[in-house]
Amino acid sequence: MRINRREFIQISGAAAAGLALSSCAGKGGMFSPARDQAKMLQIQDAKETTTICPYCAVGCGAIVHTAKTGDKRAINIEGDPGHVINRGTLCSKGAALRQLSENSERITQPLYRAPYAKEWKKVSWDWALTEIAKRVKTTRNATFEARNAKGQVVNRTMGIASVGSAALDNEECWTYQALMRAIGVVYIEHQARI
Repeated sequence: MRINRREFIQISGAAAAGLALSSCAGKGGMFSPARDQAKMLQIQDAKETTTICPYCAVGCGAIVHTAKTGDKRAINIEGDPGHVINRGTLCSKGAALRQLSENSERITQPLYRAPYAKEWKKVSWDWALTEIAKRVKTTRNATFEARNAKGQVVNRTMGIASVGSAALDNEECWTYQALMRAIGVVYIEHQARI
């Protein structure tokens, strides 16, 4: 095969560019140490807390890094490599968990829309929680059955249903279930089964 000088330079340049790009590809390539060092500097003095991803019923583990000083906001969220379910990986929703707390569009105050109203209005937490408690109590009292048609003691309410969350841990689930059963709720479901 005969090549001229110009073709030799073109082939050599393409080969050099290919080698340079291949060293950058893969597991971080030649930039990997710098990227790892920058990440370590960001979370070096951060408080590390484990949590569960709230998006689906899988229950992947995540590690949240928060600043120890200043505004103590979340500075990094990553998969928990010690978690039995996801072993450090996160889907695209889990990888974006930081947006739940660090989002300027996040609603941080309760909103209420009265029946037939077209607009939502801001209300206080005290008003919202009191109103929810009143409505639950009113519905429970209106639909509570102490005995069924056969005269058997049932102590239940058929007017309230509950859908649990995959984001709750075992202790929270137990507390939530105890509350639902204490007020007589029969229709108790979980997000993972829907």
